[in-house]
Amino acid sequence: MTEVTQPKKIIRKIIEINEDLCTGCGACVVSCAEGALAIIDGKARVVNEVFCDGLGACIGECPEGALRIIEREALKFDEEQVEKHLESIKKDIINENHQCSCPSAHTLILEENEELTAPASSNSSNIRQWPIQMHLINPLATYFNEADVLLTADCVGYALGGFHNKYLRGNSVAIACPKLDHDRERYIEKIRIWIDEAKINTLTVVMMEVPCCTGLLALAKNALNQARRKVPIKKVIVGIKGDIIKEEWI
Repeated sequence: MTEVTQPKKIIRKIIEINEDLCTGCGACVVSCAEGALAIIDGKARVVNEVFCDGLGACIGECPEGALRIIEREALKFDEEQVEKHLESIKKDIINENHQCSCPSAHTLILEENEELTAPASSNSSNIRQWPIQMHLINPLATYFNEADVLLTADCVGYALGGFHNKYLRGNSVAIACPKLDHDRERYIEKIRIWIDEAKINTLTVVMMEVPCCTGLLALAKNALNQARRKVPIKKVIVGIKGDIIKEEWI
């Protein structure tokens, strides 16, 4: 009987996460180019030691100081496994757009009727498409082609009065929660596809003032860094009382 050789551990640098300080905002996840981190049960965790290169690119992104580099016994960093891991994420995105039969994921372009052409003072909806949840959208859907795209935190639509007329009107949209949503690597890849393949014109990121929402902008920046094309990104921060705190191109 052939004996299975277990991978050997070595003393090396690797990330350590203080769970008492971690709020699960996800900022570290999107800054890790190797996909070594994930939010599990509300906390950042190393999903596989071989994915972590120990360089600490994620540390500066943590607003709570919950990350540090330590030396300990760990499996050796494996660049080949990282490539396979990232490639599997890209393949999953392509497959999920073809395999999901749930009605909530069916791509729809809503008819241009009075709801879409109504005056800015109207209370009618300005939504142009379906679906809108980031997990469900197909980044190559026709309504994203050469469009102005709005990436917005889930809470914004409830907190910001006049959201439809001020931001949604005329734009394609995707909603996400950087704290509660999983598989942020898929979000990064979908945004990159918007930029490189759908050739969007602009990307506006609308988020709440709470710290965990900063992860949404980090997703966009990470995708832009990976993309071949460059597009303007606007940052909009909404206060919990529904006021616009900041709006600027970055």
